[in-house]
Amino acid sequence: MVSAPGRPGRPVAAASGRQVKLGAYVTFQGCTWQVAAVAGASVTLVGENGQTASVMASFLFADPAFTVVGSPTTGVQPWGLLESVPARERERALAWQRHIREIETGLPHGPGSTGVPRPEYDPQRQSMAEREQAKADELTRLGWPRVSRATVRRMRARYHDQGLWGLIPRRKPSSATGQADERVVAAILEALRRQRGRSQGTLKGLRELTGQILADTHGPGTVALPPPSTFNRLAGVLADPLEHPGRPARTATAPVRPFTPTVALRPGELVQIDTTRLDVMAIGEDGKPARPELTIALDVATRSVVAAVLREEGTKAVDAALLLAEMAVPHLVRPGWPEHLRLAHAAVPYDRLLALDARLQSAAARPVVVPETIVIDRGAIFVSTAFLAACETLGVSVQPAPPRSPAAKGSVERTFGSINTLFAHHVAGYTGPHILQRGEAVQDEARFTVAQLQELLDEWITACWQHRPHDGLRHPVLPKKALAPNEMWGALLGACGYVPLPLTGADYVELLPVRWHPVTGRGIRINHRTYDHALLNEHRGRPCPTGTGGKWEVHLNPHDVRQIYIRLPDGHLHEIPWIHRDHVHAPMSETTWRHIRTALNQRGDREKHEAALAEAADQVLRRSRPLPGSPAAATPSGTLPAQHPVEDAKDSLDAVEARAHDDDDSHAGGEEPPPPARFALYDAFEEAEHW
Repeated sequence: MVSAPGRPGRPVAAASGRQVKLGAYVTFQGCTWQVAAVAGASVTLVGENGQTASVMASFLFADPAFTVVGSPTTGVQPWGLLESVPARERERALAWQRHIREIETGLPHGPGSTGVPRPEYDPQRQSMAEREQAKADELTRLGWPRVSRATVRRMRARYHDQGLWGLIPRRKPSSATGQADERVVAAILEALRRQRGRSQGTLKGLRELTGQILADTHGPGTVALPPPSTFNRLAGVLADPLEHPGRPARTATAPVRPFTPTVALRPGELVQIDTTRLDVMAIGEDGKPARPELTIALDVATRSVVAAVLREEGTKAVDAALLLAEMAVPHLVRPGWPEHLRLAHAAVPYDRLLALDARLQSAAARPVVVPETIVIDRGAIFVSTAFLAACETLGVSVQPAPPRSPAAKGSVERTFGSINTLFAHHVAGYTGPHILQRGEAVQDEARFTVAQLQELLDEWITACWQHRPHDGLRHPVLPKKALAPNEMWGALLGACGYVPLPLTGADYVELLPVRWHPVTGRGIRINHRTYDHALLNEHRGRPCPTGTGGKWEVHLNPHDVRQIYIRLPDGHLHEIPWIHRDHVHAPMSETTWRHIRTALNQRGDREKHEAALAEAADQVLRRSRPLPGSPAAATPSGTLPAQHPVEDAKDSLDAVEARAHDDDDSHAGGEEPPPPARFALYDAFEEAEHW
């Protein structure tokens, strides 16, 4: 419990930015209220003067002035602007954020974090003025220049007014390398990179290697090495503490820590995320066999796979960020799925859940959770700005797994093995766990595209995994009875409740990766594609007033490059379409685009242009997916098709297209033929309405 800002002594719940808990203070219609009860879809509020009000939850959240006092705002911050700030200034702002949270709540990680406040920052013992003075004294002892109580108070005001952006220093901080030559610093970093992973040497050997790099790069005698004392100081600043020359290269002699199993008592309390290669060969977007990457999110309390994403090649940060949105919204039942896979037939209080969220009427029998803590490894996609921004937006705490501790994510690692043995083992194109168990012609057995394999995996998770008893779900009173993930979810719903708030289309667009491009007279050029719209008319050839080097902030979905989103001076992101978007009738990823460009370049035709690329892209996407009436489309969802030879003329793609043209001719008498495309143009705002 913490005190509401501006109201000393009044406790509020340490709620996350996307949840409303009992006892929390909220702002509604210009007044401050306390949440007294949540019954079904209604929320009971108590005002400052004792008046009460009962409102619908959807009406409460729709109020433009609605906020949770003491919690971060729910809107997505413009994180792309922070990329134009030097790294050292961003680190200083993040340090100020931790200090401000400790001043206000007593804990460096803010409300909801574990631990005991230090005596000088305990809100129950010290006033705000005393805590500010204690923080100023502490920062002065740590070597921060000119930090007084007024400075701390000013930084708190900036943080509450502008968020993390307000903590960016107004002046450039001094460099840790001092007045050292930048060429020497770059050479030391290169020497450290070359030594990474090798047996540890000495500082003298590192200095000799740095001299060789300087001679090879700039010529012998061009750049002088600094004296040994100066070089040792620079190496100490630039080297990672665990990789500093002279330290032990390995710590295998350290005692083994006792194993402690991971425990979670409510859904969403602890969610583990990881990525691995699936042991199945799939047909890539270029028509070649490839092993897709699988990223899953596992709820530890229920052992439920709350989200799973397959990608043909390197999973990107946007995939991990969108994985969070997939956890927090219901999974819709796909066309063709059996009726018993609906949530209405699961072992959960369906009627009460439906009263809270009407979206569950068409949901599949899979849990919907808003994670409180996510455990990640130190992969690049999970420590990226996009993923961390999405977590902060949803009020999710990110917990990196300790190094050299594989048991920290044991649950999700074991789930990968179960997916390979229970699901991938039965799919055509199974590769086996290692090369010794791989068949001779695995690539020829590939039958499914990545999109088709994704549908099979989603149905298998809903039909098999969520209803299969799990050995890790046992109660101490009934140790011989293993529960299924859905059964455990239904049992724990009474302990945590179900109050997820919907994301909007604007939130989705803010989570996309950020790029920086100029606006020219032809529009915006990205990888030989031109994006243009009338909205760019007044900005053509003009520099961006806030961007890096005058360039404009652009958000791009790497899995659908047919449109981009640019931030204009009004502060909002606007959609700019590809000039040939109407020629492509299915979402096209960056991988497909690169393959088409390579294939057309090999023809030697120098006069081709973007219209030819767009037409070729449409033809590849039409041939790579089965049309209605083909054997692949007629196969029941969730079952494997018969192993027909690829060379069978009746089932070839050319024969399917020929039959499709014959069907079009048969409708010439006046009947309107069905639409030829399975996919429609993706609209983030329209998709958000279905969440």
